[in-house]
Amino acid sequence: MKVHILDDWFDTLRGLACFSMLDGHDVTVWTDHQPDPAALAARVQEAEALVLFRERTPIGADLLALLPKLRLISQRSVYPHIDVEACSAHNVLLCSNMHGGTPSYAAAEHTLALILASYRQIPQQAASLRAGNWQSGVGRTLRGRTLGLYGYGRIAGAVAGYARALGMKVQWWASEAGRARAAQDGETVAPSREAFFASSDIVSVHVRLKPETRGIITAADLAAMQPRALFVNTSRSGLVGKGVLEAEIARGRIYAAVDVFDHEPLRDVSDPLLTHPNVLATPHIGYVTEDEFDLQFTDIFEQINAYANGAPIHMINEAVWTGR
Repeated sequence: MKVHILDDWFDTLRGLACFSMLDGHDVTVWTDHQPDPAALAARVQEAEALVLFRERTPIGADLLALLPKLRLISQRSVYPHIDVEACSAHNVLLCSNMHGGTPSYAAAEHTLALILASYRQIPQQAASLRAGNWQSGVGRTLRGRTLGLYGYGRIAGAVAGYARALGMKVQWWASEAGRARAAQDGETVAPSREAFFASSDIVSVHVRLKPETRGIITAADLAAMQPRALFVNTSRSGLVGKGVLEAEIARGRIYAAVDVFDHEPLRDVSDPLLTHPNVLATPHIGYVTEDEFDLQFTDIFEQINAYANGAPIHMINEAVWTGR
């Protein structure tokens, strides 16, 4: 098959063990991002299969209409960036392994890294040293503090384990069903939403972005957080109401550590999430490790080979295949 891989910004995949799974296919790797659907369609015009790097490129009806040879989109995990109905209308099969029971340990580790870096002022202290100075301030200890995890899922569960190893207390908030599961598992669930935000030294959100969760973190939630509390988001920017975090940060009460933004790649150096001294920002690298890529793209390339062998797996719009 003619396989086109989008958005491999550092040409990482060719160096991974899993890349050999594409031996025998005609593979093209694009190492830049092309946001314009018409320009993107022109470069991948011959593609029979598209491989996606998570949500870096949205797939809509406008793009699909320009790709008559496309038959398969192979990716991993959730797909809010893909118009599934348009895929079906254009006879394009979407395959996506939802990897049930397997969290992204890379994202969980990055959450912990942001918390540690924020509390110990690691970026500021390193910058001070490089500038020829010595210590630039006094950090804070995590042991004994309360980590509030919003969303009772796999990644949050891994973060909870790391936090407990550091001697932190962990409490939860989630959907009604998530809170019920947490309570059944013997976890500490805050008595109310407001109490959750008010009593957590650190709040880290771990929720999938879908229509019903967009904007789930409100201005009232952040306003309820105690002074000097830390808000962490390694999930999706859209979970926070538009402009809500920026407005609360501008007040100077709380701190934030964010890995996700409304528009990515974000290169606007005037954006307050990049410039405010109370914010530690990283460029959506929570899942960006060689180990995580090898794990994810093994699944993705398996889907391509299964399709090529006439037995596709992890089909999202199965009727495209069964109705052939």
